[in-house]
Amino acid sequence: MDAGEGKPQPHLAALVLARGGSKGIPLKNIKLLAGVPLIGIWVSTDHDEIEKVAKQFGAQVHRRSPEVSQDSSTSLEAIREFLNHHHEVDIVGNIQATSPCLHPSDLIKVADLIQKEGFDSVFSVVRRHQFRWSEVKKGENKMTEPQNLNPAKRYRRQDWPGELYENGSFYFAKRHLIERGYLQGGKMAYYEMRAEHSVDIDIDIDWPIAEQRVLSFGYFGKEPLKEVKLLVCSIEGCLTNGRIYVTEDHKEMVSYDYRDIVGIDLLKKRGIQVRLISERDCSKTLSAMQLGCVAKVSATNKLQVLKDWQEDMGLSWKEVAYLGNEESDVECLKQAGMSGVPADACAAAQKAAGYICKSSGGCGAVREFAEHIFLLLEKVNSARKQMEEMSSAEKEMGGNENGRRGNKELMKKE
Repeated sequence: MDAGEGKPQPHLAALVLARGGSKGIPLKNIKLLAGVPLIGIWVSTDHDEIEKVAKQFGAQVHRRSPEVSQDSSTSLEAIREFLNHHHEVDIVGNIQATSPCLHPSDLIKVADLIQKEGFDSVFSVVRRHQFRWSEVKKGENKMTEPQNLNPAKRYRRQDWPGELYENGSFYFAKRHLIERGYLQGGKMAYYEMRAEHSVDIDIDIDWPIAEQRVLSFGYFGKEPLKEVKLLVCSIEGCLTNGRIYVTEDHKEMVSYDYRDIVGIDLLKKRGIQVRLISERDCSKTLSAMQLGCVAKVSATNKLQVLKDWQEDMGLSWKEVAYLGNEESDVECLKQAGMSGVPADACAAAQKAAGYICKSSGGCGAVREFAEHIFLLLEKVNSARKQMEEMSSAEKEMGGNENGRRGNKELMKKE
């Protein structure tokens, strides 16, 4: 209810359109980007695998009809079909799955524009500083003409505000507008996104660029990131592939990937403790591997072991990372500030994790998760450096102001 007027708040549904027949990147909506799928809310899809992944990550699924799942189908047609099946919805926020740097704070502000300030539609734009020229088609006997500049007096970037372009990250609109065949109309407003948050994935070459953008500018929760001090890794299924080989004389053998051992060494060199945990008694295996890590075997309650280690080291949960793969790891994955699973982890563990490795357990997943930690540490260090520079600048300004005040006082006395 709206506390101010006693009226019910309009029902706003966030809708992601995730058709299976993408031409640029097949099934791009469930391809892992920085460890998570692009969908991950209501998801409108025609594809079984997209539906499976959407539900796995907590989304509700609207199964769209073949009529609005063609290459020629428009977003508006798919949204109108969704509304025909969900009469409770008053406002639709159509959020582009391929815009992974979109932050919740942006969407909250947009929701306020349409729910509290009375706009009928709000869409996202980004500011570009690009000079446009008229197109000259092949065979035409004419010259190109400037569209938004005077070549004799080109603007410097700092002297030109640029232009606003739709970036397609989201379109919010009220039901009555959509039913009339519009996503933009009525009382309209745009929402300007920061350039670094404006990312669109269309073809394969966009993917690595988008991953780096997500790691640099993506959303990682309300609390500020902290430097990881401890990684706890489940042995079976993460450090090893989970298989146990038994010899004729009843001795057990396991296999592991040397890349994971290198990953553990790199973590240690960065000052990050690595501890291992297992539900089995694999003391002999660990002794043979000579990893030099604290380990807890025969752990019947992994979460309690994790809590004990965290408290003993005096760490916040944001400083703890966890790599697991089974249902017994789920609570640990939820508790840790940074969590990951190998590609072949069980569905429950994948749902609880913040990062899904491309590598399987025992095949480089530990090394890959270590690299992910290093990338996020760069983000932490960059943010810390910015804060220090800002603090230094404020102190300098304060010092200058105090100096000016001292001079004024001296002049008064004289």
